[in-house]
Amino acid sequence: MTQKHLEIGGIVYPAMDQLDFTGPFEVLANLRDCTFHVLAGSLEPVRDARGLLLTPTLRFGQCPQLDVLLVPGGHGQEALMDDELVLSFLREQFEGGAWLLSVCTGALICGAAGLLRGVRATTHWGVAHLLSCFGAIPVNERVVVDGRIITAAGVTSGIDGALRLAAMLRGETAAQLIQLFMQYAPEPPFRCGTPDEAPAAVLETAKRFSEPIARSREQTARRAAERLGVFGRS
Repeated sequence: MTQKHLEIGGIVYPAMDQLDFTGPFEVLANLRDCTFHVLAGSLEPVRDARGLLLTPTLRFGQCPQLDVLLVPGGHGQEALMDDELVLSFLREQFEGGAWLLSVCTGALICGAAGLLRGVRATTHWGVAHLLSCFGAIPVNERVVVDGRIITAAGVTSGIDGALRLAAMLRGETAAQLIQLFMQYAPEPPFRCGTPDEAPAAVLETAKRFSEPIARSREQTARRAAERLGVFGRS
């Protein structure tokens, strides 16, 4: 736990999943004595996968050394896996001491930056097999903490990951207060939130719907792994 002022940043980019960003933002921006920076390669607003407009506040080159860096996922994540500006920024921030919090397919961006070798990690169930491409150790859990790297599974799990991180940064009471004010006490209407719980027909439809992006993501992951010289199996 730390008492220092916290510099926290989160990356935004076109075709991301906004909840990967805004869920953890709601938690982390409510920590006492912190500044949250919305980061991108430029200050031009970007639209998430469903058209929501998000506005960066700092370019990567303007960003101070962070205490926490949030890496969200979404369909647009593939472009970042080939963007050396983004990948070098992740490496520099992590090497400078930042905690890394990835949500959903944001883990694949971290993998492409070479930050998951030998790291226990999770991501969205649809791409979990790709973690091994980057030398990561896939774990079927909602949130995984390995050193200063916290990976959260699909979309909504970013809230859980951020609360875990909030407790490590400011103590459990601070995290519990944030959770209480958010009234974060999920009672989903269906037990369908994981492949193990979903009805077979629903799971099959989801896999069929996501097949094109799944193939594309695999190609991008393998290309990034080859560039890194990592030859993990998936």
